[in-house]
Amino acid sequence: MENLFSSFRYLISRIELDFVRYLYSNINWNNRLIAIVGARGVGKTTLIFQHIKKNYDINSSEVLYASLDNLWFSNHSLLELADEFHKNGGKALFLDEVHKYPGWSREIKNIYDSYPEMKVVFTGSSMLDIYRSGGDLSRRAIKYTMHGMSLREYLEYEYKIKIPALTLEALLKNHMSIATELIKEFRPIAVFKEFIKQGYFPYYKEDKEGYYNRLSETINTVIEVDLPANIDIEYHTIIKIKKLFSIIAASVPFKPNISKLAEQVGTTRPSLLGYLEALERAQAIMLLDKEAHGLKRLVKPEKIYLGNTNYAYAVSGEGADIGNIRETFFYSMVSATNKVSYSDKTDFIVDEKYSFEIGGKDKSQKQVTGLKNSFVVKDNIEIGMSNQLPLWMFGLLY
Repeated sequence: MENLFSSFRYLISRIELDFVRYLYSNINWNNRLIAIVGARGVGKTTLIFQHIKKNYDINSSEVLYASLDNLWFSNHSLLELADEFHKNGGKALFLDEVHKYPGWSREIKNIYDSYPEMKVVFTGSSMLDIYRSGGDLSRRAIKYTMHGMSLREYLEYEYKIKIPALTLEALLKNHMSIATELIKEFRPIAVFKEFIKQGYFPYYKEDKEGYYNRLSETINTVIEVDLPANIDIEYHTIIKIKKLFSIIAASVPFKPNISKLAEQVGTTRPSLLGYLEALERAQAIMLLDKEAHGLKRLVKPEKIYLGNTNYAYAVSGEGADIGNIRETFFYSMVSATNKVSYSDKTDFIVDEKYSFEIGGKDKSQKQVTGLKNSFVVKDNIEIGMSNQLPLWMFGLLY
């Protein structure tokens, strides 16, 4: 176990605290069992390292971080680790990549029940389902989902410009006065154009020139590694899911013909709906549904989008459709804090109350005429007026 401590202390020595993701302040770190899930590369590991660095003496034996894909676990169990850690005075155990460890949920449950003085924080794929896991952690763990960076976070990360997050209600009510103040600090349209190409994953800063290659690698790893680690699928299914993603990437946003899509992929309709749900849980795509309750995947989604605008540019380059980019940006930003649904009258309806039509600066009011609580969201404008809002401002919600 000493090797785990050495690795942990080396890794945390390289962690900086100057930029912290939005989720940090949303987590109640006093809970005894915390689950943090999210897409590969959004910054889950960095987040827990930052918490450790802020709150623990990393040279003590009271705290330990371990990634469950570490070779140490090839001949040791998680329960062994927890028992030895506890015997040596351990109080806070941070576990990373739990989805790569078979039987993780049952052993974490046993740790929780056996060591009531020990706090456990674990991270995993956005596909991780603590409510259906074998250990049934739903009554024990508090789950938090981390999304990719918002435009607001990008401003802080790239330009050191700090802006408090807005609620949707505050944005709709006060957008003119807020925008008037903000444009004194930065040029929002220029920043927006940067963000939609490179700002969703924090690792873009490590190698901006190679960012799209890494995005492609991320997508492949999600399909080839994360999906099989979380759902029971065979190799030939992985090939079909990769083909499905390629078809979606070349077509988004679109209203899918499920039967035709299933034929293209070479699978059945029920299997295709399952593949789409898996890709959505992996945050590789976003599915737009009408208001639905219960098992919504029994019916087809109304529209399909890629998981974020950066994916669109990684796949299509400068040929990415701007209309698609606008809608994908709005959906990915707003759905992190509010419920976004399909509308047959406008592009989106949010929280079953607000209707939104997305377009360029010359977008008309035609689609929203006569609709209560309706708004036109326009690209390429710095300040809006009345029910017309700038698209970039929806990146300030988290």
